[in-house]
Amino acid sequence: MEHPTEVFIGIDVAKARNAIAIADGGRDGEVRFFGEVDASLDAMRRILQRITAKYGVVHFCYEAGPTGYGLYRLIVEVGHSCMVVAPSLIPKRAGDRVKTDRRDAMMLARLLRAGELTAVWVPDAGHEAMRDLVRARAAAVETQRIHRQQVNAFMLKHGRIFPRKTTWGARHFRWLQEQHFDHPAHQIALQELVDAVRVAKERVGRIEAAIEEFLPGWSLAPVVRALQALRGVELIVAVTFVTEIGDMRRFDDPRQLMGYLGLVPGERSSGGTVRRGGITKAGNGWVRHMLVESAWTYRHPPRVGKAKLYRLEQTTPKVREIAWKAQTRLTARYRSLIAKGKKTPIVCTAIARELAGFMWAVAREVQPA
Repeated sequence: MEHPTEVFIGIDVAKARNAIAIADGGRDGEVRFFGEVDASLDAMRRILQRITAKYGVVHFCYEAGPTGYGLYRLIVEVGHSCMVVAPSLIPKRAGDRVKTDRRDAMMLARLLRAGELTAVWVPDAGHEAMRDLVRARAAAVETQRIHRQQVNAFMLKHGRIFPRKTTWGARHFRWLQEQHFDHPAHQIALQELVDAVRVAKERVGRIEAAIEEFLPGWSLAPVVRALQALRGVELIVAVTFVTEIGDMRRFDDPRQLMGYLGLVPGERSSGGTVRRGGITKAGNGWVRHMLVESAWTYRHPPRVGKAKLYRLEQTTPKVREIAWKAQTRLTARYRSLIAKGKKTPIVCTAIARELAGFMWAVAREVQPA
């Protein structure tokens, strides 16, 4: 019996063992379960050699998840195509309530053959390392926020209110150290909470220093530098945007990027009725949050400050032109929406959507198609 020349392999990846299924080419080709194998890269390399030796053209796929992209890089290294699938976009039957590794692998193989799967963008090793570092900073910032909230709640419970508006500076830390309680247990609790805030702050500082250290050696460092020409886009916003979005050339126009970030309105229309609601909130929530925060800076009239002037001098005339166009348009847009009575969060979301478009334009100028 002759083997088919083209097959489609679905892999349900896990920490210990991977389930593999094979779908023969053709609409009515057989879909069969190959078996479960050890998830280590050495074991997968042997299985790949065993499978690919039987067929002419082999296509692989597996779901994106916590196992990372090591398997993808292994498959591409041996000369075969591989798709890392977006889990949230996998078609599912409404009445299907049975989920096993075997069924998942066979479903992936069948859908890959039908062309019904959506791939995620796979970063190279250097890009993934920078993204992990940026995400480590995000986790450290969240930890710092939680510890600060605990200190504030502790002080509020005891009726101690900091007499100034600006908190968590040197003066605020000094004020916390000067607080005295009658019971020594309260004093120990406060000291532990304050020390936790200080440690978290130092951790954020160390990670930000590491980002600045490794940024010059990164292939997308020119894009990060150019994005900082825009108002409201500093180093952390720019490097987070680039690490999470990746290669901007995969978006043919800015509307695709806006939709990818979930900054476009949702819609439920039928017939002659058109209903549009809030933004879809699809895609990367952390990038969307940072863009909305950056949009607040456009409530001020357009101007170029001292720090931003230094950034502009390091860019090309075209990028400077885009940055100034963004300032004049978005500040006017902010004033116009506020004058119409729109709520500030809605206005900032609208500004963030257009800001993403200008960031796309800057990135495409530095990194042309």
